[in-house]
Amino acid sequence: MLGLVILAVVTGILGAADRGGVMGYGEIGLVFGKALVFLVGSLVIGAKVSRRLFSVASRLRARGVLLALGLAFCFLFAWLAGLIGLAPIVGAFAAGLVLEDMHFRDFTARGESTLEHLVQPISSFLVPIFFVLMGIRTDLGAFAQPGVPLLAVALTVAAILGKQACSLGVGKGIDRLTIGVGMVPRGEVGLIFANIGQSLTVGGKPVVSGAVFSALVAMVIVTTMVTPPALKWSLSRRASKPPEPPIPDARDAH
Repeated sequence: MLGLVILAVVTGILGAADRGGVMGYGEIGLVFGKALVFLVGSLVIGAKVSRRLFSVASRLRARGVLLALGLAFCFLFAWLAGLIGLAPIVGAFAAGLVLEDMHFRDFTARGESTLEHLVQPISSFLVPIFFVLMGIRTDLGAFAQPGVPLLAVALTVAAILGKQACSLGVGKGIDRLTIGVGMVPRGEVGLIFANIGQSLTVGGKPVVSGAVFSALVAMVIVTTMVTPPALKWSLSRRASKPPEPPIPDARDAH
């Protein structure tokens, strides 16, 4: 959520710079507040509205009501985010947080599939297209430039070490290394951010150049592929540790 808020602020700053202006602190605070209010408001209001909306929709006995309403709900949030000047991904992310399984219990109680199960065929078709599209936009020739491989390595190291630093915030007695490793992969969200950066221009030039985009894609691929074996190693390392002996009680000595 913090990343989405920062994306909204950066998008506003770059949009003002492209128009030849400068965003003041007040305008930056306005964009920040707008994004924050949208996310919090979507979670609070959206949860109440969606619960009643899906309850009413469950009275319809037609097939496909749950899937159609779920997709419409997601598209509506994405449209509202774009309407107030935020990236559509902010609204889609908020909709995903709102759509809980408990809202569909009237549908599942009569034997229908959950929304996640219904969306699975759609995602199985669209997700590969998305990744192929990102691959097409990647300029492999950019890695022949001296700085691009080094940038890709630097981004990968920063992604890994940054998550390990974040894991220091958990409480004691928890496997911080495993938590840090589990947060390493950037996945499709990082690609979406990079794609938005390519669409933003300042002075007619894209903010994220083709070389930088290629380095970001390389970082996403490496962090996504490295995480499963690293996570397996981290979990097995903890499981192989012998249990600590119990602390003897002073009363046992007597």
